[in-house]
Parts: sequence; structure tokens; C-alpha cells
Amino acid sequence: MNQTPPLWQPSPGRVAASNLSRFHTEAVARGAPRDVDYRALWRWSVDRREDFWVALADFAEVVWERGPGPVLQHGDRMPGAVWFGDTRLNFAENLLARRDDHPAVVFVNERGTRRELSYRELHAEVARIAAGLRELGLRPGDRVAGFLPNLPEVLVAMLATTSLGAVWTSCSPDFGIHGVLDRFGQVEPRVLFTADGYYYGGKTLDSLGPIRGVLEHLPSVERVVVIPYLEGGAGTLDLPHVTRWHDFGRAGADLPFERVPFDAPLYVMYSSGTTGVPKCIVHGVGGTLLQHRKEHLLHCDLKPDDRLFFFTTCGWMMWNWLASGLATGCTLVLYDGSPFAPDRDVLWRLAQNERVTHFGTSPKYLAALQKEGGDPARDFDLGALRVVLSTGSPLAPEQFDYVYEHVKADLHLASISGGTDIISCFALGNPWQPVRRGELQGPGLGMQTEVYDDSGNAVVEAQGELVCSAPFPSMPIGFWNDPDGRKYRAAYFERFENVWHHGDYALQTRDGGFVILGRSDAVLNPGGVRIGTAEIYRQVEKLDEILESLAIGQDWEHDVRVVLFVRLRPGVELDTTLEKRIRDVIRSNTTPRHVPARIVAVPDIPRTISGKIVELAVRETVHGRPVKNTDALANPAALEHFRDRDELRS
Repeated sequence: MNQTPPLWQPSPGRVAASNLSRFHTEAVARGAPRDVDYRALWRWSVDRREDFWVALADFAEVVWERGPGPVLQHGDRMPGAVWFGDTRLNFAENLLARRDDHPAVVFVNERGTRRELSYRELHAEVARIAAGLRELGLRPGDRVAGFLPNLPEVLVAMLATTSLGAVWTSCSPDFGIHGVLDRFGQVEPRVLFTADGYYYGGKTLDSLGPIRGVLEHLPSVERVVVIPYLEGGAGTLDLPHVTRWHDFGRAGADLPFERVPFDAPLYVMYSSGTTGVPKCIVHGVGGTLLQHRKEHLLHCDLKPDDRLFFFTTCGWMMWNWLASGLATGCTLVLYDGSPFAPDRDVLWRLAQNERVTHFGTSPKYLAALQKEGGDPARDFDLGALRVVLSTGSPLAPEQFDYVYEHVKADLHLASISGGTDIISCFALGNPWQPVRRGELQGPGLGMQTEVYDDSGNAVVEAQGELVCSAPFPSMPIGFWNDPDGRKYRAAYFERFENVWHHGDYALQTRDGGFVILGRSDAVLNPGGVRIGTAEIYRQVEKLDEILESLAIGQDWEHDVRVVLFVRLRPGVELDTTLEKRIRDVIRSNTTPRHVPARIVAVPDIPRTISGKIVELAVRETVHGRPVKNTDALANPAALEHFRDRDELRS
């Protein structure tokens, strides 16, 4: 793969002023290479991983009680490695280190409501809610759940929970009753926080009705705390064990922090659950804190005067990642609602008005904005903006172009990739290297991220499986209700012995960058040739007529043929001329193997609640097999558009 010219190169002054350069100065004293060379620093961070993680903790001023034991035990085992085995710390204590009048949280919703909390006010609110949880007898390891829109109260409830050493878990309020029970029913929370409702796309939606249904089948819940969000308040709260938010806890309470072991449970996160009941992934206190501190400080160059925004719900891991930004002392900018309500510019207006420095979004959003002709650089003052982060699916090369042409030319665009499984990233950006079209800049520090071929050999400039071949602190501490670890091992460690197999199909470039080609389980295999679905999407979605696409492999005549589904712009028809243009753009930019045997127009494409398209569910539907868990989908009715299609019978 030829090295592409940079779209952006950090200036020498920006490199010198970065947190990464300050860290490098300290790391040199611990044996790191002196050159300002990211690949050399990365190599030191994986070869001397114990030194690296201690240096990171010192640089980030992590508050903990370090014991005399080794940093890493059983470092040759995956799973089985133990980090900082005799260390104790508290997650909330590290996120609430700042306690002055600097803004901690700015909240805006699609209706224009705005609220602000200082660090001092945030600390007081956390203390009040934590007092209420202590009065209920919550202890380390107990679970507290949130069924909530993206409100400041979610941060308060999470921090109050973790201050006690208890475990936080959440999902967004657009999950149905069965979707909530599939998640919370497994972990049995003692306390449940909910809002009375939420706003989305100009609509007012109720949350109390679904919660009534959930509580009928969730006997573990001893107290429900309701946050009044809708205009007019929460109304009649005919729920068992219910308390209003403002009546819960004790104002003026102290806030003690319960320090727990490094690998004590912090969060329970959930897999998408489209092929069965979601896996309950348990993340530890210390690993999550260290990994997020590393990514915020060293990779995103986040500083105390910055303003960090990420468009997310409370059901996606990026909410947890965003929340950890408090540990830098910066201001978090929260948005609740549709990214296109009241209009397509709502998020850029937010970025302008709140002087956002770090703007987090998804390729799907950028593609939709591009199709609609959005031009934030022309329409808004984005002078404060330094970094755009993108994740959720691969960022197409054309979207790199769009950001630099229509958002801002002098900008660090960081395409990042990891997942709920590690609550962080395997590959992402850094402030030292250039940004190249279509590439993630490189592996995360301390992460031995590589691409393996089918025989388990590391390869460069060849497609294969994304892996991490050495332990790292933010590996899950396990799955819930998996006492012997069998499900955990099966999920990540069966493909390659003693190596984390992430399930992404990828390519590593010769200069150390990565290109993500799609999920491994969705890889197409016509004639025995493996094709990442993202390779097709990147070409098809260049066409103005195509809003979205999805490709599957259909079993056909003892082989597999590629079938492409397209969602068209309103008023456009899939005629022979458009089909030819689609096939031509794929053939001319990839290979004849990528060209679909069938192209089918559909009115909607199913996706998870976090916005990811679900190739596997469509593939099962096309083949007449049941989809096990449609509650994990934001639009399950869309699957019917793929069932019994005449176009797929010949």
C-alpha cells in the first residue's frame, strides 16, 4: 500500500506544547528513546509495558495507594495477567479532583435548554446522592442502574455510585422493556435511576411506562429515583419504591471515597445483543481509569481549559469514555436529542456557542451531513476547535476530505477504533504524527496492536484480523455470571492462543497506520476471497443518490454471492443506469470480486440503538433464519424489508 500524502501535519509548536511531549520528557528518564518519534515511543511502551503504565500513572497524577508488589503478574497470560495487584483506588475520587468554580458540565438539549454545573457544584451533588445510596446500605460490588437520557444527573449518579465502590450500569431510554430486562435482569441492580421521559426529533417520549414494565420483572430493585426532565415535571409517580431526584439523599453531606482493589468492578457494559442475550462485560476500576487517562491526555491532548464533546447516549461506551474527561479538569459538553433537530446544524451551533475544542462524532453523521450539503466551516466560528474524533464504524477516505474542506483545515482528525469490549481503543490518533486519508494514525501506547493472517503471523500491508498480542490493563475482568471464564475466553482468545482477537478485519500500513475494513463476522467470502464490507460502502456511498448501504454474503449455488442493499435519496429510483454506476464505481476502485451480484433498494436499514448497521441480522433474515434478539435494534421493523425478496431468488 503506497503511503498517502498527509492531509494535516502538526506544527512544531503544537507538537512541543502537547501533553505527549511533556510525557515523553518524563519517559526518557525511565529509558524511553529521546527522539520525538511516535513509533519509537510506542515500541518502548509495549516492550517496557510495566515502566510505561507506571510512568503514565505518575504523569496523570492518579490518586491511589500503591502497594509494594509487582506492577504485572503473569504477564505471559491472556487472559490471566494481573495488573497492580496490591493497589487500591477510587474512580470517583480521581474524576472529582478539581473542586473550584470552573465549569465541569455544560448541558444543552434539542429544545435549546441549557444548564451548567461547576466542579464545586458537581462535587456537592455527588455527595448528596452518595449519601442517599449509603443510607440504602449500598456496598462495594452492588449494582446501580440508569435508564436515562444524556443528562448531567447521569454523571452525578455514576460518580455517587462509584464513590462507594459500587458498580454502575446504564442504557439509553430508547431500549424497549425486553431490551432493558435482557441487560439489567442479568446484573440485578439494587437501585434504578430514570427520568420521567426525554425529547428526540421534536417528540416528547415517556420513560415511566417502560419502567413500570421493567419493574414487574426486576425484583432486585429496592429504590427507584426519578429525575424530572419533561416540562411540567414527573407527574404521577405510580411506581414502587419511588423517590424524586430532589428528595433523594442529604444536602451538605460529606463525600468519603471507598478505595477498592485495582481490578474491582466499576462498570457493566453490554454487547449489542443482536445474535442472542447481550454479554455483560465487566470493566475494572483501575484499568478503565488508566486507559482513559492515557487516551485523553496523550492521544487527544486534552487540557484543563478544553471543552470535550461527544455525541453519544448513555447506552454507548463513548459516554463512559466522555465521563472520564472530568479527571483532566476540563469541561464536558453534553447534548441530548437528535443530531438533526431542530436542523442539521444543531451540533455545530453547539460547538460554536460553547467553544468546543474536541468534537466527537460518527462516520454515519459526517456522511449524512455531507449528503445534505452541510458546511460548518462557512456557517460557524469554529476557532476553538482543535480535534475531531470519529468512531462507531470505519471513517471513509472521502469523509476525511469532507472534514478538512468543510469543517476546518487546521485540525487534528482522529479516527479511533476499539470497542465496548475494552471500553477504549486499540488504534487511534496522536498529536505528533500526520493525518493520512483513510487511516487511523497508529496503535495506542501500551497496546501491542497488530494484524494477523489466518496462521497467526503478524502482517503489514495485508488484510487480516486485528489483534492485541500482549496484556493491557483495560481488558475486562470478565463477564457477569461466567464463574469459570469460559464465555470470556471463547469471545476473544479461541482464534489465536494467548492473543486477544478483536473481531475486526483490518490492514496495517507500512508507516504504522491502520485501515479498518469491517467486522470479521460480516466479511464476505465469494469464491474463497475475503472482502471487508467497509471496502464496498466506501465506494457506494460516494454516489449522491445513495444515503446508506449494507452488504451481505448470500449462500448461492454452493458458493457465496455478494448482495448489496441501498437506501436511496427520496425521489430516486434504482434503475439500470444507477445499478451500472454503482457497479462501475465499485469495480474501478476495488476489484471485480467486490461487485455485487444483486443490488436491491430498501426503504430502511436496521441498526443497533448506538447506530451501527447489523449485517448479521440481515444475513439471517435473507436466509430465512430467526434473528434472536430484535430488542437490541433501534428499528427492528426494518428487517421485514429483507425477507422473502423476489430479487434474491434468481
